[in-house]
Amino acid sequence: MSIDKTAIRNAATVIVVRDRDTNPAILMGQRGAKAAFMPNKVVFPGGAVDPGDAHIPLAAPISDFCGTRLLEDLRADTNASILPALAAAAIRELWEETGLILGRPGTWAVTPPADWESYAATGHVPDAQALQFVFRAITPPGRPRRFDARFFLLDAEEIVSDLDDFSAACEELSHLQWIPIKDVRGFDLPFITEVVLAEIEARITDRTPPEAVPFFRNDDEESLFMRLHGRTQDH
Repeated sequence: MSIDKTAIRNAATVIVVRDRDTNPAILMGQRGAKAAFMPNKVVFPGGAVDPGDAHIPLAAPISDFCGTRLLEDLRADTNASILPALAAAAIRELWEETGLILGRPGTWAVTPPADWESYAATGHVPDAQALQFVFRAITPPGRPRRFDARFFLLDAEEIVSDLDDFSAACEELSHLQWIPIKDVRGFDLPFITEVVLAEIEARITDRTPPEAVPFFRNDDEESLFMRLHGRTQDH
């Protein structure tokens, strides 16, 4: 199936932080030189939502608090099914790009789709409860790929696998490493990553989800910086 490169695709990004109270570090990797989107940049793990992600059985959903903010200001082509889809995509992308497991031990009640087979084979069911929605950004017009990306903060203590074992990762990200927050700006980062990092740094020891989630909304008419409070809106 061909992908409409001009369409805005929903995406999930995971910001995994370890040692938050002592020497906080964030898991990042480098995109390939030939990547169509952000080549060579050092980024958080993440990627586009797949069609099947909305139907993946979750051991626990994302919290209602984060869910109400995720559902605010949805695009016209998106509905409430985006909640489980984003949660599943975040867990899948974390597994694919880093080999780290966010989930609970268990067996699947359904046959896992092809892109979930390797995860299911670890003996875990995805669990979204620990994902905190902390940022949203739509890629500006004119880029080779456009995403409506939701950023999720995850405490590394919630990972059930070895935090330093990336052997199961695919090759989409190279040089996977835990970068101390104090050193991260010495790397080649996308602009939006720097903006998100500023938000994370400001609340690095605060484990409660943000009351209002920053949202960079770039559409064809204008660019706006907004905050999502979880209010119900008419569209």
